[in-house]
Amino acid sequence: MDAEHQPLPDALSGLSALVDPIRRRLYDYVAGQDSPVRREAAAAAVGISRTLAAYHLDRLTEAGLLAATYARPEGQGGPGAGRPAKHYQRSADEVSVTVPPRTYVLLARLLTDAVATDPTGAVRAALMTAAESEGRAGTGRPAASDTGDTAAPDTGRRPAAAPETGSRSGGTAGSAAEDPGTRVAGGLLGALQARGYEPAVTDDGTIDLRNCPFHQLARHQPELTCQLNHALVRGVLAGHGADPDRAQLMPRPGRCCVLVHPAQ
Repeated sequence: MDAEHQPLPDALSGLSALVDPIRRRLYDYVAGQDSPVRREAAAAAVGISRTLAAYHLDRLTEAGLLAATYARPEGQGGPGAGRPAKHYQRSADEVSVTVPPRTYVLLARLLTDAVATDPTGAVRAALMTAAESEGRAGTGRPAASDTGDTAAPDTGRRPAAAPETGSRSGGTAGSAAEDPGTRVAGGLLGALQARGYEPAVTDDGTIDLRNCPFHQLARHQPELTCQLNHALVRGVLAGHGADPDRAQLMPRPGRCCVLVHPAQ
C-alpha cells in the first residue's frame, strides 16, 4: 500500500511503535544492517535479553515497520538441522502521516509523467539542471548552468580528487574527525543524508547509498527518477569540491541507483 494512501489510524499505529525507546533502538539497529538479523544479534546490539528483544521485534513486525523471514544458517539443512531461525529486516512498506491528509506523491507522479512524455526533452533537461542545483544548494558553489557549463553524463571515470577520509563501513557525518579532508567527507555525507539518502562508506571509500529517497517515483518512472538521482548526487559532490564524475549510475536491488566511487 502506498504511504500516502495508507489509512491514518494504520499509519499512526505503525509510527507509535517507535515511541518506546527500546523498540526505536532495535528498529534503528535492524534498519542499519545490509542483511536480515536474528534476535540474538539484535538483543546483543542494544544490550537486552533475547526474550525481550523477540517481544519488541515482533511488535515492530506487527506494526509493519519490520519484515520477518525464517532461514537456517548457510550450509545447514536436511534432517536434524533444527527449525529455521527467525530473521528481521526493515520493511519495504512506507509509513507516512500528514495531518490533514496530503497527496504529494500523486502530484510528483503527474509531474514526472509530464517530464517523461515531453517530446522536446527541454523539460527533462530543466529538471536535471534543477536537481544538480539542489545538490549544490547551501554550499556557495554555483551550478554548472550558472558558469556556462552543462552537466556531463556519467562516464564511470574517477579522476584525481582530494583525499576523502570519511568513516568506513556505514560511517556517517557525525563520526568524522577534525582534519580538513575528513570535514569535507563529513559534510558530503551530511548533505546526502539531508536529501533523504542513507550513505554508508565502505572500506575502500565507496559511498553506498542504501536507499532511494524517491522509491515510489522510481517504481513509477524508473529511468527518469534514476537520472534525477544521478544529477542530484553529482550536484552534492560538486558542491563539496569533489569530482561529480565519481557518481555513477549503477542500479542494484534495494539500493539507490547511484554509486559514489572513492576519491582517487
